[in-house]
Amino acid sequence: MNERPLSDYIQYKRDRAFEALDDIKKMLDNKMLSAAMNRVYYAGFYIVGALLLLDGFSTSKHRQLIGYFNKEYIKTGKVPVDVGEILDESYNRRVASDYHDFVYLTKTQVEEFFSQMKDFVGFIDRMIQDRFKE
Repeated sequence: MNERPLSDYIQYKRDRAFEALDDIKKMLDNKMLSAAMNRVYYAGFYIVGALLLLDGFSTSKHRQLIGYFNKEYIKTGKVPVDVGEILDESYNRRVASDYHDFVYLTKTQVEEFFSQMKDFVGFIDRMIQDRFKE
């Protein structure tokens, strides 16, 4: 990450989060529910990754990213618990869907996770923008 300014990396991750949200719409339209659930989680992973870069923290390990986010943002009250739970819940559902047999998702379930993740991404993105203003 030494060749470009930090802001480029943050913007890249933000873009990936919003791209994942766009992918979900297409996948839902095509009844690709497991793939859509995967993208729901990754939208959160990317946006949180962007936020954590502002702290100087970077990892490709999902549980490390979630653990740091929970410790530094949920437990400190910077992010409300109910908002923070969206990332954990989507991670668990994504893991179940991607790695376990006979896990079936309904379109309604994925649409609910999608709706929650859009709110989550918007909340975290506003935090990022506010930090850039400081």
